[in-house]
Amino acid sequence: MTAPHWRKALADRPELLELVEAAAAVRERAYAPYSGFKVGAALRTSSGMVVLGVNVENASYPVGCCAERSAVCAAVTAGERAFRAIAIVTDAEQPAAPCGLCRQNLCEFGLELEVVLASERGGLWHAPLRDLLPRAFTPDSFEPRPTKLL
Repeated sequence: MTAPHWRKALADRPELLELVEAAAAVRERAYAPYSGFKVGAALRTSSGMVVLGVNVENASYPVGCCAERSAVCAAVTAGERAFRAIAIVTDAEQPAAPCGLCRQNLCEFGLELEVVLASERGGLWHAPLRDLLPRAFTPDSFEPRPTKLL
């Protein structure tokens, strides 16, 4: 399921086009019985692996998981901890950006991550994660402190 606008807009970036197409394809596997808002994500690791994720809703809303975090968890489970790009695809009128929780989760692995947002109805946007999360709270924002024993 490839929207023609993706091919034209990303003609000079085949590695990003591949991610958008993978995210669009996996989006159909999302579990979204409550919102009906299916999201697919494709995350390229620094080693070149493409890891997929979808949103998984739950009757108890906070228990659900976004597609972006699903992809990050799958990548870390596979032993990957360095990422180059992520594509996120929805069928919203305009490309939908990751929620704040997902932005924070992604920034744990670097603000230079290229984020591509695409809508199956049209629209495409991409920029580094730092543009989506200015003044981010990163591992460099604090010094880890040993826990106190009581």
